[in-house]
Amino acid sequence: MKLIYTGKTKNVYLLEDGNYLLKFKDDMTGENGVFDPGSNTVGLTVEGAGRAGLRLTKMFFEILKDKGIPTHYIDADIDAATMTVKPAKLFGNGLEVICRYRAVGSFLRRYGKYVEEGQPLDAFVEVTLKDDARQDPPITEDALDMLGILSHDEYKVLKELTRKIAGIVKEELAKKGMELYDIKFEFGRIGEDNQIVLIDEISGGNMRAFKDGKQVEPLELEKLMLE
Repeated sequence: MKLIYTGKTKNVYLLEDGNYLLKFKDDMTGENGVFDPGSNTVGLTVEGAGRAGLRLTKMFFEILKDKGIPTHYIDADIDAATMTVKPAKLFGNGLEVICRYRAVGSFLRRYGKYVEEGQPLDAFVEVTLKDDARQDPPITEDALDMLGILSHDEYKVLKELTRKIAGIVKEELAKKGMELYDIKFEFGRIGEDNQIVLIDEISGGNMRAFKDGKQVEPLELEKLMLE
C-alpha cells in the first residue's frame, strides 16, 4: 500500500487494484480537548474513536446502499479500523457540505445577530471550501460555477443528495431518542460518467446530535446507535 494522504482523522492508502483504503484514527477535531465537528484542528485523541467512527460509517453506508443512494463504499474491517472505497475525484481541492436543522456552530457565529442559538432551520444546506488556512470559507452556488468547481446542475444534485442523506441519518437518530442538529458530508465524482456520490464517512465526528438537551459525544453516539 502507498500512503497518499494524511488527514486529521484518517490516512488514505492506494491499493494495487486501484481502490483506496481509509485508515481511521483515534484523533478527533476540536480545540483544547473539546470536541467540535466544525473545527479545522485535531483537538483531542480518544482511544477507540476510530473504530467507533468506522462502525457508524459502515452502518450508515450500508443503509444508503439499501436505499439506492450512491457512495464510494466497498467494505470495512472494523478490527483493523479500515474501509475500502472506490476512487473518486474531488470537486476542486475538496468541498464540505453541511445540512443544518438547528442554528449552532459556525452558522450561529456568523449570523448570531439574526438567529437564536438552537433556532430550528429547515434542512439548510451550505457548501464550504476545504481550506484549513482560510477556515473553510463558505462559497455560493454561483461562485462554484464561475470558478469551475461545480456546475449549477451538479449543485442541484449535490443539494438533493445532501438533504436526502441527512434526512435518513436524522430518522435513524430519532429512533434512538436523539435529534440531529447538523451534519457535514463530502462528495466526489466516480466513473466515466462522473456520477456524484457520497465519500469519506458518516460518524459522530462529523455531526452534532443532542439527547435530552445535551450534546452526545461521538463514542456515546456510536454506543446508542448500535446497542
